[in-house]
Amino acid sequence: MLKLIKKHLKNEKGLTLIELLVVIVILGIIAAIAVVSIGGIIDKTKQKAQVTEAVQIINGAKLSHSTDGKTSWTSTTAKPELTEYVNNVKDKDWVVTFSGGVYSIKDHESFSVVGKTATDDVPESALTKYLRGE
Repeated sequence: MLKLIKKHLKNEKGLTLIELLVVIVILGIIAAIAVVSIGGIIDKTKQKAQVTEAVQIINGAKLSHSTDGKTSWTSTTAKPELTEYVNNVKDKDWVVTFSGGVYSIKDHESFSVVGKTATDDVPESALTKYLRGE
């Protein structure tokens, strides 16, 4: 038994410094790729949250329209008009209009996500297309 233990002790193998460095370099490369990918995922998630918020505001306007018949809603810090229907909205400046059967939002941060300029009205259809990935 003692001979067997001595034989195993002499046969002890380990990693060389070069092998250890290669493993560390490979892990570093994988980590660098993962950080870039995760950054892109976080950006897309923030954009989808902005568009989803705009859709939530439009849905609140639809509820408001069905109860009081209004066709335009404005968010101001002093008196938010849709607080009964919409809560926890981050963007505090926007205007929703209902014209010709189409709900659209203006001055909301989602306009840049769907490829519109700041002065454009963004129709609900453009927002839902973005959310569907079209």
